[in-house]
Amino acid sequence: MASSVSSYLSLLEEGELKNRVQAAYLTLTHCIGCAWKCGVDRLHGKKGACLTGLRAQVSSYGPHHGEENPLSGWRGSGTIFFTRCNLRCQYCQNYDISQGKDSEEIEPEDLAEIMLELQEMGCHNINLVSPSHVVPQIIAATSIAAMAGLNLPIVFNTGGYDSLEALNLLNGIIDIYMPDMKYNSPIIGQLYSKVRNYPHINRLAVKEMHRQVGDLQLDKNGIATRGLLVRHLVLPNNLAGTAEIMKYIAEEISINTYLNLMNQYRPCYLAHLYPKLNRRISFHEFENAINLAHEAGLYRLDKG
Repeated sequence: MASSVSSYLSLLEEGELKNRVQAAYLTLTHCIGCAWKCGVDRLHGKKGACLTGLRAQVSSYGPHHGEENPLSGWRGSGTIFFTRCNLRCQYCQNYDISQGKDSEEIEPEDLAEIMLELQEMGCHNINLVSPSHVVPQIIAATSIAAMAGLNLPIVFNTGGYDSLEALNLLNGIIDIYMPDMKYNSPIIGQLYSKVRNYPHINRLAVKEMHRQVGDLQLDKNGIATRGLLVRHLVLPNNLAGTAEIMKYIAEEISINTYLNLMNQYRPCYLAHLYPKLNRRISFHEFENAINLAHEAGLYRLDKG
């Protein structure tokens, strides 16, 4: 059974959390915060691919009851939605958030207050949605909130286009990594999410996440406390390359990986411009994805 003590509290006690804040902000002078590695000086207000400078931008926050069962539980997952996602998914269902302009820039102290408010609401965890481009700000807020009593597990809910440098800074701070594994083909990743070399970068990132936190662990009530949870959105016309991704997870990550195969794809945002994306998936396509996971030996499938 997993421990209920969040790992960042140990770093706080050791004084290492403060050091991480300083190290993380130094990376903003030549930003390598996500896999774009733009190299701009965000510390002094320059903006790269994420169009985010020194301060994080938050669209909304609150208890979320529609996440995976081990995250939502009965009190909800404490989600914080950051704007300016570092992916450009042409079919994004939350494009008004991910690409939105009407959001508030906040200081780490404000973000820490949000974390503490979600804890006070009774949420099971702090769920950071699209956080890849604001890692320093998250680490700073976690440090402030931990000193004020935050003790919930922190979830890094990412599109999976993450830099190893950022993940190294997060080691021991993040309790639960929840990355997408979107594509097996770099050509498809470039076409539909406008990023280079997605599969290679994504696989290195997920492997590092698993190295840090291991397989997903649940407490006696079935609530996640630590570990890796992988999401894979099934796309029409096998655009995601599901078979190859299932094989990679089973053979290179862990046969015990907790996996959410998602069937909710629908044409949103700019999907109408791409004929192969411009329809929902069929029952047969989703059933085939489940069979592919089972054939690869994966058995921990989310039943939400």
